[in-house]
Amino acid sequence: MDMFLGIISYASNLQFVLLVFAGSLAGLFVGSIPGLSVSMATALLVSITYSWQTTNALATIMGVYVVGVFSGALSAILINIPGAPSSVVTTLDGFPMAKKGEAYKALIYAVMYSFIGTLFGFLALAVVAKPISSVALKFTPMDYFLLATFGLTTVGSLTTKHFAKGLVSACLGLFFSMVGIDSVMGTARLTFGIENLQAGINIVPALVGLFGFSEVLMAISTSLEGGDVNVLSYRKLKMKEVLRHTPISLWYATIGVAIGALPGAGGPVAAFLAYSQAKKLVKNPSVPFGEGAEEGIVASESANNACIGGAMIPMLTLAVPGDAVTAIILSVFYVHGLQPGPMFIKTSAPMFHAILAGGFIGSVFLLLLGLLVAPRISKIIAVPKRILLPLVVILCIIGSFATNNRMFDVYLMLFFGVLGFFMRRRSYSIAPMTLAIVLGGMMDSNFRRAISLASSEDAFLVALLGRPITMILLTLVVLTLLSNSKSLKRFVRMKRM
Repeated sequence: MDMFLGIISYASNLQFVLLVFAGSLAGLFVGSIPGLSVSMATALLVSITYSWQTTNALATIMGVYVVGVFSGALSAILINIPGAPSSVVTTLDGFPMAKKGEAYKALIYAVMYSFIGTLFGFLALAVVAKPISSVALKFTPMDYFLLATFGLTTVGSLTTKHFAKGLVSACLGLFFSMVGIDSVMGTARLTFGIENLQAGINIVPALVGLFGFSEVLMAISTSLEGGDVNVLSYRKLKMKEVLRHTPISLWYATIGVAIGALPGAGGPVAAFLAYSQAKKLVKNPSVPFGEGAEEGIVASESANNACIGGAMIPMLTLAVPGDAVTAIILSVFYVHGLQPGPMFIKTSAPMFHAILAGGFIGSVFLLLLGLLVAPRISKIIAVPKRILLPLVVILCIIGSFATNNRMFDVYLMLFFGVLGFFMRRRSYSIAPMTLAIVLGGMMDSNFRRAISLASSEDAFLVALLGRPITMILLTLVVLTLLSNSKSLKRFVRMKRM
């Protein structure tokens, strides 16, 4: 009851609501432009809100966070450039829908299920913060490594008809993720003498190149004759039709909350795992997955937005950020003299209520801004290709350069664009590579930490793989590999005969 009254008190505070709205507008703008990230916007807000009251700072930041995560789907659907890594899965079905003239429909599905996922995530934060954080606390470095490995093996089987090609793409992404200074030895690794690579490969130019510039090259290779993208269909959508996936979306949102509660995993892993579940649970999708299935957008957007509430759980209860944005929010807490931890919810209840209120209010603004802005933004699809493609190229260059204000990132974007183009021409999915680039650093550091800890034990393998959670994750990885093995499938068919 105290929690409910606390949330109501903030929701009835006009200043608090207006600050959430201001943050939501900023999040919509920043998240929908490739190259500008939610974490970048949040980091800038830390300096701006330094002298503000803590609750006012939290209100603005929660608005940016909630709407910023959703708005990455806008560019993912409209121009095949995910505004954030967690929106990569949305491109798989969102952009094919846009090419068929169903951009409006895709955006409405993204808005509605982002709203549902976000609400579910914050409800979970309010109700099950302590139980979930206690499970997350039991994860060892080896568990995080295996969780990421499971995500890569899963996405390899989901995004391409040839599982081997999916694994090749993922391995190539892991190679690129290893570029930079070795965190243990302190020596340059896979930089080939290029000084600019010592800081590693930034995910933004890689994303923009693989999804944006490669799409331009694909469009050019198939000729610009005809000029226009398919005309948008503004078919009136019945809410009953849109919301019929709500029951199953709650399962995807549950996955998002659980993955969000694991520090470092975040939206990309949650979205891919939810997409995996969708392909297994939905027997008769509207169209095949990967060709414009609305069920794919439902899974992706429900899960990656539910991750918001999930990522707040370890940050508030363990002082361990669940993703880059919650790491910045943690710094806001420290700047304002707050100390997250196991006792935070009890000792700083007003701040906890402010976060929940900001999240719930931000969800409402997500819905309103999405429904009002989406139809207008989607008009960009009707622009002739001869005009649209140069604009996309300019956007790719600006987005890549804006990351670190250096031309080298533009060259990286061009490299990944050409690479993505040739991979797509050879039917290699670029989604596994993208996820591997995002997760590679975490996999590397956690695997080496796990080996280091286990090497000091007498029974090395038992220390490394002997825990129940570890064995479950290892079993899932092995089963995924075996279930996609052509030899095993042939053997099973022969047995059945």
